[in-house]
Amino acid sequence: MEPFVPPSPRARALFHLQAFSRLLLFWVPTVTVATMVGSATWSFGGALTIGASFLFLQALLALWWPWLSYRALGWHLGPTELLVRRGVLIRQITAIPLSRIQHVDVRQGPLEQAFGLTRLHVHTASGLGADGTIPGLEPEDAERLRQELTRAAKADDGV
Repeated sequence: MEPFVPPSPRARALFHLQAFSRLLLFWVPTVTVATMVGSATWSFGGALTIGASFLFLQALLALWWPWLSYRALGWHLGPTELLVRRGVLIRQITAIPLSRIQHVDVRQGPLEQAFGLTRLHVHTASGLGADGTIPGLEPEDAERLRQELTRAAKADDGV
């Protein structure tokens, strides 16, 4: 089997920006409130130390986790299926039979547009939404893969 194709190298920067956005928008306010509430029970210095330590650990995680996620992500188009690999703690490979593909979307959110990247969504007959999502693709690669998947799905339609 051929190796999995990794996302664009620019996806690493996108994944890091997304992680730091979560850090600033969720963890900083959460730890701030927890520190203020904790200072009513403990001394302010003790609550501040715990809060700062937790934020420091979250910042380290925001630096480290996107890199691991990038390394774990990949895809492979075989003769009968599309394989999508992801997961850091729980490794997962999703096999999407080409015969089950109904349509393929290429999307760009605001951050993806800023980085010049796209996300590919593969929908199958299951009706549960996107069964396979590949983030961090170059637009040309995403469009080429979309065309290949659409062509392969039509060729393997069986109708």
